[in-house]
Amino acid sequence: MLQFSRSNFFLKQNSVKSNDLKKIIKNNFINQRIKANFEINEISSLKTFRENSILFLDKDLQFTNSQLDNLIIITNDQKLFNMIEFQNIILVKKLNDAFIEIINYLFSHEDSLNYSDEFEYINNSFISKSATIDSSSNIFNNCVIGKGVEIGKNCVIKNNVVIKNSIIKDNVVICDNTSIGTTGFGFNMNNRGSTNLYPQIGIVIVDENVHIGSSCTIDRGKIEPTYIGKNSMIDNMVHIAHNVFIGNNACIAAQTGISGSVTIGENVTIGGQVGFAGHINIGSNVVIAAKSGVTKSINDNSVVAGFPAIDIKEWKKKIIKERKNGY
Repeated sequence: MLQFSRSNFFLKQNSVKSNDLKKIIKNNFINQRIKANFEINEISSLKTFRENSILFLDKDLQFTNSQLDNLIIITNDQKLFNMIEFQNIILVKKLNDAFIEIINYLFSHEDSLNYSDEFEYINNSFISKSATIDSSSNIFNNCVIGKGVEIGKNCVIKNNVVIKNSIIKDNVVICDNTSIGTTGFGFNMNNRGSTNLYPQIGIVIVDENVHIGSSCTIDRGKIEPTYIGKNSMIDNMVHIAHNVFIGNNACIAAQTGISGSVTIGENVTIGGQVGFAGHINIGSNVVIAAKSGVTKSINDNSVVAGFPAIDIKEWKKKIIKERKNGY
């Protein structure tokens, strides 16, 4: 479901073999143990292991695919480096800095100075020469459809929409002024600024029969896709950050903001102006009242409200108690 070809969106601009990675990270390098010297073509995550790739790890997560011959781990954890089962591993001082240096060296992405795309002006919109759009779909005026984008059958893309680094499945409607596949908000809190952004080389996948309102932004993932499930309804001015996964049949009201790496189950209903903290899990069949602040994971079949969001019955009791006490 979430398979994609990274090279369709992010061209490999330099070649490097596993033995030579230390030349890229230079002063950040501490030590390495490399059994297999192979050319690096891809980046792995704990969700998807890829051949001839790098996996960045800050701790031992005991994954089962460690025996891939052509996978090299880069870590800042001495304990992890000492584990003999990892045959291809590099120890660095700062993992995030190593990620930035290696990705910027390997791939051309739109936050780099050397990024380029070639467009054709078709029916009042700019369409990348490498984009694929089914003839049954309708692209309105002043849209920008970027490199590698795939748009399926019977889609409606309204005015001033920007779509890049994305796969749009069949029967999707995207309303005016929405941007999909934009850069995720990834940076080092201790080293801020535009030159220190974490490269985002994932994409966005919008599944079948999704409606996306006006002036929404959906950021592409850091390595894997940001995903919007089938039959989901997204209102105007909703922001969905990088690495978010939204299950089928979601309904999200206006001005909701979903922070990075949030996972949302199926049949979830979210009221307007709800805010989500990052890296939490929302179960299936959940209802979240408007203006709630969701700071923790929520179990299946829950109804929550307030800030921080709690069971709605408890929230109502709290409100009644506060009013009785005069505040």
